[in-house]
Amino acid sequence: MWSARQAQIQQTRVATSNVARMVGAQVESAMKTASMALSDMAERAKHEGTGEAARERLRTHLGELAKVTPELYGMFLYGPDGSWLATSLGREVQGNNADRAYFQYHRTHRDAGIHIAAPVKSKSTGVWIIPVSRGIYAADGTFMGVALVTLRLNFFERIYDELDIGRTGVVLLMLYDGTVIYRRPFDEKLIGTDLSNGNIFKELRKRPVGSTFLVAKVDKVERLYSYRRLQNFPFLVSVGQTKAELLGDWKRSSMLIGVAVLLISAMLATFATKLVRQIAIRDRLDAQLRLYSGELEKRNVDLRMLAHTDQLTQLANRRRFDEVLEQELRRAHRGRTPLSLIMLDLDFFKQFNDHYGHLAGDECLQRAAGVLSDQIIRTGDLAARYGGEEFAVIMPNTGEDGAIAVAERVRAGIMALRIPHQHSPAQVVTASLGVATLYPGKGGNATGAAAALELIGRADRHLYDAKQAGRNQVRGESGSSAAGSSATGSSATGSSAAGGGAAAANAAAR
Repeated sequence: MWSARQAQIQQTRVATSNVARMVGAQVESAMKTASMALSDMAERAKHEGTGEAARERLRTHLGELAKVTPELYGMFLYGPDGSWLATSLGREVQGNNADRAYFQYHRTHRDAGIHIAAPVKSKSTGVWIIPVSRGIYAADGTFMGVALVTLRLNFFERIYDELDIGRTGVVLLMLYDGTVIYRRPFDEKLIGTDLSNGNIFKELRKRPVGSTFLVAKVDKVERLYSYRRLQNFPFLVSVGQTKAELLGDWKRSSMLIGVAVLLISAMLATFATKLVRQIAIRDRLDAQLRLYSGELEKRNVDLRMLAHTDQLTQLANRRRFDEVLEQELRRAHRGRTPLSLIMLDLDFFKQFNDHYGHLAGDECLQRAAGVLSDQIIRTGDLAARYGGEEFAVIMPNTGEDGAIAVAERVRAGIMALRIPHQHSPAQVVTASLGVATLYPGKGGNATGAAAALELIGRADRHLYDAKQAGRNQVRGESGSSAAGSSATGSSATGSSAAGGGAAAANAAAR
């Protein structure tokens, strides 16, 4: 129903737009004819003068011109004082038009353009006409008179009466200033009135061409108006059809369709009641199922977190560490990218536990884990509690230099905690770190669990080297970082300790 309504409006819009275009073309045609006649009279007056012989020739010429231009009601030439010099009426007329508005306009406006005035009643015939005039000026600008062409309003009336715009349709022709030139249906009282504050005029001033529903100022009736502003002449054209008339048929058909739809809907509603009840029951069951599923999923997430997280330090646990290390090793071999592993052990932690107690030991581990969480922030890196006081960091796509730099920041961060430790040479808790890096394709082609054990063993050996060199420092395969204030200061290069005995010696050193 709505689509049919829009289609009806669109059809009417197209039809009224076409009528408005035709009216505009007809007005432009008449005005072009008037302009040529004015130019012809002005040129003859300037070049041939206004003597008796010239006026006689001009009268004859105007009479012939009037026969072939029925849209032009009359053609006149006035002298500089308003006197009649020549007309197309075929006779001499005595009188003076100096008091006419168009004559006064050309006397004060020295331009050669045409001027279209408001409709007036002709002095010679008493009929309504539209004056179209042009001033005549000598080469030095002297005012020589006025050439005038008049168009009779009933000429437009004969054309507009043939237009099919419905019983209540309207055709409106105005000047740019809102002065009414003609309105169909014709009402003499409206000719020359000002509609510049009406809705139609306001729309015409906004944009040159368009269509919209408006309420007319004259009769307060809502119509669909199609309007346009002529480009070459100061005319505004609008064609309207009342909303009630253009939607009359649609309303009748819509009422029939609406009644049929209501009847069908009532029948469907009766049969759909049971279906609605079943849907409601199903929706309640679905809602309960989604609720239980959500709770189950939340619990599964919590269980996965518990399975992968060390409860004391909130870092990844050993199980998660092993899984991620194997994944990253496979990714490193596929992408031919380096993979680094940092092993970290708190120095003299057994003595710390024995002296300060296990609660203080747990707090120390938590604070050390906090340093790791603060420093290991890159996406893809993993910090984990490896066991006891030992931690590990997996760093994909990271070379040895980068890993040593991160390890040094972690070492310095733990020392900066200033956790008291009487059994440490530094008098605070410190850490030793070992770094190992896998470069796929550069020695060692082991994969899977074997590659993981090999990488962990190398990092553990370098951790042992750091312990042996005085603790509180970082050791890698190519060198070591500077130690803290309590370290020995040794800068020995990478470890060459054998893998077999290193693990046992490492355990003893811790």
